[in-house]
Amino acid sequence: MSPDVDRSPEPGRGTVSGRIWTVPNALSFARLLGVPLFLWLVLAEADWWALGLLVAAGLSDWLDGKLARMLNQTSRLGVVLDPAADRLYILATLIGLTVRDIIPLWLVVLLVGREVAITPIVPVMRRLGYGGTLPVHFIGKAATMCLLYAFPLLLLGGHDGPVATGARIIGWSFAIWGTALYWWAAILYWAQTRRLIIEHRAGPPEPPPDPPRGPQPDPDPSAGDQKGAETPR
Repeated sequence: MSPDVDRSPEPGRGTVSGRIWTVPNALSFARLLGVPLFLWLVLAEADWWALGLLVAAGLSDWLDGKLARMLNQTSRLGVVLDPAADRLYILATLIGLTVRDIIPLWLVVLLVGREVAITPIVPVMRRLGYGGTLPVHFIGKAATMCLLYAFPLLLLGGHDGPVATGARIIGWSFAIWGTALYWWAAILYWAQTRRLIIEHRAGPPEPPPDPPRGPQPDPDPSAGDQKGAETPR
């Protein structure tokens, strides 16, 4: 669960507002409401319906980001809701695929362990005066996308036939890359946090001294002559 915090807007994102009722946020809420339905479909082995819902969630994820930029409706709530929905879909898929023995327990441990590893970042950020989150790193976004591709393919790969076999191979490729990138993103988040801690402890730089006011005495002519005499030519 990448730490995505109250922060200044990223380049190209426009102004981050405190609005709640926006079109992108409505799409994010709808995506969140689909999480328990998706989990139920996976556990009920209604895989095609589950895959359809997951595709719809992925399209809404792309659409709400595009609309937020297009309509200038980027909000603090949306900054939190968007990655939260992705993480909840990943968690729901992990639960469903583990119960059905499609993925091994060690993969679940690796992914959940990564979330545990970055959990302390939130209180640290709040102590430093931030809202509790960091900007989502590109590596973290890439990891999430790999996992969101991997799990539907692994779900499809849980069936029989050549198509299922191909989906299983490609799905595991995405899963391995996604897990590696997920941990790499965690290391980058901790590096960002460490840098902010160091900057916070150093404090703001001291302002330069005010220039002297009033007329200043003319420099000693003899000193200038002496300096000129000592200058190599």
